[in-house]
Amino acid sequence: QVQLVESGGGLVQPGGSLRLSCAASGLSVSIYVMGWYRQALGKQREMVAAITSGGRTIYKDPAKGRFTISRDDAKNTVYLQMNSLKPEDTAVYYCNALYEPNSYWGQGTQVIVSS
Repeated sequence: QVQLVESGGGLVQPGGSLRLSCAASGLSVSIYVMGWYRQALGKQREMVAAITSGGRTIYKDPAKGRFTISRDDAKNTVYLQMNSLKPEDTAVYYCNALYEPNSYWGQGTQVIVSS
């Protein structure tokens, strides 16, 4: 049974940092495309960053220069380091594992950026 468990969200002031974790079981993060998505209230879910099985990283505009996605194969965990956080980064952040045609989602972790 596949399970993705996100953690690390919380309340942070503008300009602060958070590191999100996605611990996987039932699959190997090293062979999936692992992605971080977010969904703000009233908006569609959007991709933030992804890392391929070969280690190539992909960043969408909101994340470029501020977020870093990484993977620890030994821990079967994917991370999202978020720096210079802005109020508009407030959202529920979801981990996704993709290996066509299979796609799995975690339950999400809330990030609130506010003073």
